[in-house]
Amino acid sequence: MTDPSVPRPPVRPQHAAFASQVEAAQDVLDAFMAAWNARDASGVRASFNFPHVRFASGRVNILAPEQVTDAMYAGAALSEWGRSAWLRREVIHAGPDKVQFDTRFARFRPGSLISSFDSIYIVTLQDGRWGVQGRSSYAP
Repeated sequence: MTDPSVPRPPVRPQHAAFASQVEAAQDVLDAFMAAWNARDASGVRASFNFPHVRFASGRVNILAPEQVTDAMYAGAALSEWGRSAWLRREVIHAGPDKVQFDTRFARFRPGSLISSFDSIYIVTLQDGRWGVQGRSSYAP
């Protein structure tokens, strides 16, 4: 199966004043997905800003760096999982220190789709460094 990830969408006119911020935030989404697919907890951690907040499965989880470990890959929701891909990633809002994305990502097992989920990713600039600081999805 070829990689179904969507290419980066162009910066829309309404976000042109923050084009460099949007590009930096897109770099972070790319780094996150690459690290996630490599099952590289240190790479995932490097793509986050902390505290990192995840809204999913009816819960709000606030993660510190030491909580981003290989154990993330051990849950039942990922038992058949082989990799993930972005199906959509559109900028909702952009500013000097935050970019919010409307995304859809898919989970695949080798050769087929498991599921896909709408989500919102919030990428922030902290201490001169961009990172995903918040996620809200319908994924388990």
